[in-house]
Amino acid sequence: MELQSADFKRASAAQSHITSPNFSTSSELNGSEALIRCLQSEGVQYLWGYPGGAVLYIYDALFKQETIQHVLVRHEQAAVHAADGYARATGNVGVALVTSGPGVTNAITGIATAYMDSIPMVIVTGQVPTPAIGLDAFQECDTVGITRPIVKHNFLVKDVRDLAVTMKKAFHIARTGRPGPVVVDIPKDVSMAKLPNFAYPQHVEMRSYNPVRKGHSGQIRKAVQLLLQAKRPYIYSGGGVILGEACAELRELTDLLGYPVTNTLMGLGATAASDPKFLGMLGMHGTFEANMTMQNCDVLLAVGARFDDRVIGNPAHFASVERKIIHVDIDPSSISKRVKVDIPIVGDVKDVLQELIFQIKEARALPDSAAINAWWSQINEWRRKDCLVYKPSTEVIKPQMVVETLCRLTKDRDTYITSDVGQHQMWAAQYYRFEQPRRWINSGGLGTMGVGLPYAMGIKLAKPESDVFCVTGEGSIQMCIQELSTCQQYKTPVKIVALNNRYLGMVRQWQELDYEGRYSHSYMEALPDFVKLAEAYGHVGLLVTRPEDVEGALKEAIRLKDRTVFLDIRTDQTENVWPMVQAGKGISEMRLGSEDL
Repeated sequence: MELQSADFKRASAAQSHITSPNFSTSSELNGSEALIRCLQSEGVQYLWGYPGGAVLYIYDALFKQETIQHVLVRHEQAAVHAADGYARATGNVGVALVTSGPGVTNAITGIATAYMDSIPMVIVTGQVPTPAIGLDAFQECDTVGITRPIVKHNFLVKDVRDLAVTMKKAFHIARTGRPGPVVVDIPKDVSMAKLPNFAYPQHVEMRSYNPVRKGHSGQIRKAVQLLLQAKRPYIYSGGGVILGEACAELRELTDLLGYPVTNTLMGLGATAASDPKFLGMLGMHGTFEANMTMQNCDVLLAVGARFDDRVIGNPAHFASVERKIIHVDIDPSSISKRVKVDIPIVGDVKDVLQELIFQIKEARALPDSAAINAWWSQINEWRRKDCLVYKPSTEVIKPQMVVETLCRLTKDRDTYITSDVGQHQMWAAQYYRFEQPRRWINSGGLGTMGVGLPYAMGIKLAKPESDVFCVTGEGSIQMCIQELSTCQQYKTPVKIVALNNRYLGMVRQWQELDYEGRYSHSYMEALPDFVKLAEAYGHVGLLVTRPEDVEGALKEAIRLKDRTVFLDIRTDQTENVWPMVQAGKGISEMRLGSEDL
C-alpha cells in the first residue's frame, strides 16, 4: 500500500541506522543542529510545522538530516492538533514547530486543547533575536507570557549552551506526572549560535519537579475496606486511566469486584463497550443508567477523572446524596477541587490500581453479594429505559444510524475514530462502541472545533495500516479544511464522515431548548459543494442523501483504502442529542427526549 512519500521512506531507512539515541559529543554544531540532535535522542519520528523567519536555521538543519520527517501543514493550529492526535493515539510525545509572532498565536488553540486534556507534547517556537526581545520587533510576541496559562511549563532559551538540558527537561515534564504540553521558545540568534561541544543528558534532575508515583499504602488500605463494605458501589474512570496506560488494571479490578463501571467522554475504550458491567458514558449526554447510578451509589471509586461540570452537572445537586468517595489521581490539585472526597490517593493510576487489586485479593472480606445483587437489579431497571433509542426513518438520514452503521462495518477492523465538537461528537461517543483504548480521539476539555481532520492526519502517519475515520459536521470541518492539501501531499488517506445538517447543530439545539427557538446565526446558509471541494484537493467526494445509500457509501470509503474520501451525508436537520442534562440541572435530572420538555 503506497501511503508514504519517498521522503518518508528515506527517513524510515535512515532511522533504522541509528544505533543509540544518545549523542555524547560532536563536532561543532549550531543551535538548530543541536536541537535536531535533541529530538533524535528523544526518538522523535514526526514533526508537524510551518516555517517562518525566526525558525529558518532550524528548517535548514531539518533539511540536512533524514531521521525526522517534517510534515508541512497549511496552518499552525493544525500542526499542533496533528501532533496532539499522534500523541493521543500512540502515547508518545507529540512535537510541533512554529515560527514567532503569528506562528505562535496561531498555535495557541492547539496548545490550549492539549493542555485541557493532559496530552504530552513539546512545541518548539521561534523567537526574535535576544537583543530585539521587548522592542516590538517584526513578528515578536511574548510567547512565554501568552502561553503560561495553557502549558504545563515553558522555557525561553537565551544561551545555546542551555539548549540540550532544556529540551531534556521539556520532554521529561511533558510525559511524566500529569502529562501536558511544554513550550520551548528559541530566539533566532540562539538557533544560529555555535556550540563547540554537544552532549544530550541521559537523565535530568529537577529539584522542584518530582511527581509522586506510588500511592500512600494506608490510604489504599482504607479504600479497599470501603470498596468491600459497599452496598451500592460504582467505578468512575476518566481519561487519566488511558493516559496512564492503566486500562488492563481497570478491567481486572472491575472483573474482580463485579461492580458497575462508567467512562467519561475522554475515558471511552478504557472499559470494553461489550462488557455487561459497563453502563456507558456518563454526564451531560450520558446514559440514563450511568447517571442514575452515579447519583445513587454509596461508594464511588473515581480513577483518573476530575468531576468536571459536564460529568456531575450541578455540584449542589450531586452533593445532596450522601456517599463516600475514593479519588485516585496523579495530580493532587485535581483532588477535592470540585467535589469533596473522603479518601484521596495521589499517585500513578496504574501503580495504585495494581496495589488495590493486590490488597483486594489478599483481603479476607468479600463484598456483600446480596446487596450487590440488589444494586444490579436496580441498575437493570434503569437500563430498561433504553435511553439511546431513536426513531428510524426511510425518508431522512438519522445521524445515529450513520454512526451505528460505521461501527458495524469497522468493528472487526483496526479503526481509529476522531471527531470535531458538537452534536456529531456526542453521537459518535454514544453509538460507536469502543472496545479498546486510544481508538477514540476528540477534544474534551476545551471543546475545539476543527481538530478532527488534523487529529486524523497525525494518527494515519503513526498507524498507516489502520482505518482512520473523522466524524465531523459541516461547521467544524471548515475550521481546518485546508489540511485536505496536507493529506494529499503526504498521502494520508483518512475518511471524513460529515454529518451535514446545515446547522451549527449543538448551538441550534440549545437555541431550541433554552432560547425559545431563536436560531441566531446558527444556520449555515452558504456551504461549499464538499464533493467538488474534496475533488479539487485531489480526493474522492461522495454525496449521500438517502438512508439506503449510507452503508454502500461507507463501504466504498473503506474499499478506497489509498484515497482520502469525503462523505457529505445530509442528515435530519431537526435531530437532537438525547439524553441531555441542561445547564444548572443535576446529573439525574435528564431529558430523554423532546417529550420531556
